[in-house]
Amino acid sequence: MIIAVIFPVLERLGTEGRQTARLARYLSETFVTDVDDTLREMGVGDMSVPKKVKRAAQALGERCLAYRRAVQAADPVAALSAELATSVPGLDASSEGADAMARRILKFKDHLGTVPLDRLAAAVADFASPRAE
Repeated sequence: MIIAVIFPVLERLGTEGRQTARLARYLSETFVTDVDDTLREMGVGDMSVPKKVKRAAQALGERCLAYRRAVQAADPVAALSAELATSVPGLDASSEGADAMARRILKFKDHLGTVPLDRLAAAVADFASPRAE
């Protein structure tokens, strides 16, 4: 689910070229760091955390690529719905939930296209910056 939400943001940042590539990298790194922190908080053994984090980072890249292809398909709702059904537990290809989620992600992606880049960049930078607790 997290990747499904990050995907539209990374796609938007990817349309601006070098200017936002750094922010896209920070967002991806924040995802990976969060996975690492979460696994450690859950008590996963230190020896297996790096392997699991590597799988999560690979999943981010693979899922974003699959979602990008789906969004570019002739019928993006159907294609994205099918992709979501393979990656989000509890959904299947004929699920109304997968279709609704696909439509929502596409709507969010379209909305991000209307957000001024400086506002989006500020929000991503704020999200990705370490917070004092």
